[in-house]
Amino acid sequence: MRKVIAAINMTLDGFCDHTAGLIADDELHYHYADLLNNAGVILYGRTTYQLMQFWQALLKNPSDEKSMNDFAISINKIEKLIFSTTLKDTGWNTAKLANRPLEEEVLALKQQSGKDIFIGSRSLIIQLLNCNLVDEFQVCIHPVIEGKGLPLFDQIKERIVLKLTKTKYLNSGATVFYYEPTLEKTKNR
Repeated sequence: MRKVIAAINMTLDGFCDHTAGLIADDELHYHYADLLNNAGVILYGRTTYQLMQFWQALLKNPSDEKSMNDFAISINKIEKLIFSTTLKDTGWNTAKLANRPLEEEVLALKQQSGKDIFIGSRSLIIQLLNCNLVDEFQVCIHPVIEGKGLPLFDQIKERIVLKLTKTKYLNSGATVFYYEPTLEKTKNR
């Protein structure tokens, strides 16, 4: 059975949007390229997907930074499944629109053989955490206090207790924490 892995960047004060002051250096690009190279599919909501389309331009006009070009190659290769009610076409040959609701699609994907399923959008991560469908949570916390932005965990319905399984330290000071949800859950107060 395939695992569902939520992977996202976050500031120390809990903001995860792409306008936050995250440290996107070579090491971070290679970290995420490696994740994509070892995944079977990545799930995106419309907003994050449209942000990720930036990488298509680097395939046509490479950057001076090898790590960015390598990440562009990795994200181009992986199958992308987009959850949107407004997009009519993905504009990317390795991306397709989901034709089932998120929970139903993820349950079907989990039953298939193949590499793991990654989630790269905040909205999808929240929905799948609330449905107890995340098997592993990877959060890269950057040593930045932004003070504003899109909070990662503002719509979680129940308390979720996580068990730390591994850490990875990056030279920028960012740290990737790998967690698995435990069975312990209690309703929020």
